[in-house]
Amino acid sequence: MRAGRVFAYGAAAGLLGDLLLGDPRRGHPVAAFGRAAGAVERVLWRDHRGRGALHTAVCAGGAAALGAGAAHALRRSPAASVALTGAATWAVVGGTSLAREARAVGRALEAGDVEAARARLPHLCGRDPQALDADGIARAVVESVAENTSDAVVGALVWGAVAGVPGLLGFRAVNTLDAMVGHKSPRYRRYGWASARLDDLAGWPGARLTAVLATVAGGDPRGAVRAWRADAARHPSPNAGPVEASFAGALGVRLGGTLSYGGRVEHRPVLNGAAGRAVRAGSGDVDRAVRLSRRVSWLALGVCAGARLLACRVGGAGGVGRVTGVGGIKKVSGKGRTS
Repeated sequence: MRAGRVFAYGAAAGLLGDLLLGDPRRGHPVAAFGRAAGAVERVLWRDHRGRGALHTAVCAGGAAALGAGAAHALRRSPAASVALTGAATWAVVGGTSLAREARAVGRALEAGDVEAARARLPHLCGRDPQALDADGIARAVVESVAENTSDAVVGALVWGAVAGVPGLLGFRAVNTLDAMVGHKSPRYRRYGWASARLDDLAGWPGARLTAVLATVAGGDPRGAVRAWRADAARHPSPNAGPVEASFAGALGVRLGGTLSYGGRVEHRPVLNGAAGRAVRAGSGDVDRAVRLSRRVSWLALGVCAGARLLACRVGGAGGVGRVTGVGGIKKVSGKGRTS
């Protein structure tokens, strides 16, 4: 079985597993990685970029190496390789949890229970819920759904298509490290610099694919393109900008503006301000964002699996990229910061 088919079948199984099962309440592999990364941090931490870079290399490199070792050990069994890819995909994507948390906040807003929505919001993003009214909470949810569609689903699939199981695990490790240490607090301004920059680099292709697919799958393709072109570059994040702008245009709403993290107020540019309306609690905007996220995720699976199959076919002369019963993989061609 060619490596392209291994990824296509495994990634489809993993995404379906996420849809049906979601994330476990306890014992999630990403949580285990977070605990291990925290232990490494306790040993290495200094207020120094070099120590932070070493932390990033040990943790992200270790996750990718673990994936490479597992894939190598199972290379002679196509079925086991597909199962490993499926398990890795299920472990690193988080579309179902994203949708579940977003809809839980949305239901509280629909019921007029702003306090319940505030209590649930930290499960989804790092905003200060007490600083938000009902409409502000709804906007925070839509922005988080947009950004995490890229971080929690599409980016992982892109790197899985590029590098198989090591790509899946490595991407999630980088994204998790960014969420843990890649912010500008006094403790992590220097130490988390390498994790934040690597996350920007790793997230770049997934963010652009997410923006393209949101344009295709949304209700207003022209509006999505217009918002992306006009506003994405104004966002402080090179990856959240295209994603949130395209979602804003596709949904016909305005995103961005003033927000608060840990008592620190930020004034971000408004996305799709000329053509969009304000996100409103109880208007169905959260549910529309979740449905768009779902469509984008499944389209991303198709694009990434198709690209991997095509790459293996183009490079497959003489058995390149084939998983065989005796030869293994001869050659294979090339998780946060939340809103």
